[in-house]
Amino acid sequence: MVENGRKRKAKQLVSEGVPGNKGPNTQRAGMAFFDQTMCLLQELRRTQGDVIQKAAELCAERIARGGLVFLFGNGHSRMMCEEMTPRQGCYAGFVALVETALSNHAAIVGANGLRAPLYLENYEGYAEQILRSFHFGPNDAFIVISTSGIRPVVVEMAMGAQERGLPVVAIVSKAHCEEAKPAHSSGKKLTDCADVVIDNLCPPGDCVLELEGLEWRTGPVSTITGAMIINMIRCAAAESLLKRGVKPVVLPSHQFVGNTGAAEQLEAFYEAYRKTLKHLFE
Repeated sequence: MVENGRKRKAKQLVSEGVPGNKGPNTQRAGMAFFDQTMCLLQELRRTQGDVIQKAAELCAERIARGGLVFLFGNGHSRMMCEEMTPRQGCYAGFVALVETALSNHAAIVGANGLRAPLYLENYEGYAEQILRSFHFGPNDAFIVISTSGIRPVVVEMAMGAQERGLPVVAIVSKAHCEEAKPAHSSGKKLTDCADVVIDNLCPPGDCVLELEGLEWRTGPVSTITGAMIINMIRCAAAESLLKRGVKPVVLPSHQFVGNTGAAEQLEAFYEAYRKTLKHLFE
């Protein structure tokens, strides 16, 4: 019902324009997208706040024990991994497990184009080869991000983590995942292999805006809701760590020229991050 309401509102804004907006008609779609996205963020706060806090507490507990929280996402979901770390305000304890073969496709066609990653994400057994490169510890954990939640590589990444005794947080579109058929031979989806599931509230297909003359929607929202989820986890986990007596070693902004304090903190972050990785390669 909420999604249907958002759709009706967006169509109204595109067809009639945004109240008070006296600009040309071409601006209506942009404002409709803004309106839809703000509704989604409010809905995210209302419906996912508790489960996001639960995920943050899990992360804080693991990091406080000397563990690491790995973030994995292929394709566009890689952006959520890098939104967590390395990023101003991030801190040691989170690791972006980015496999460039699955996400380096800015060329679209030709070398490093889009076809190969889209093929690889459906290749069963690939995730296990990534996992075998590390010696995970008993206090580590995983956050797996996928809007669809059906591709074999994300399903097997979550399965592989759980087989190693590591808890898994999934960030997924429940609407898309529930509607789509499983792509893995086991019949499982990401939501079947997660201990905590956070809904990014994206509609099936990610895009929210319908425009007359286009048969496919535009205006994807998973980056916006996903980045909000990631930052809520980061902030809540930092608060929880402080309450546990653990002070996170933060990556500061290094854009302040001549700020020796920031330079020293940057070095402290590098060293703290290096030390957290020790058990992975023993």
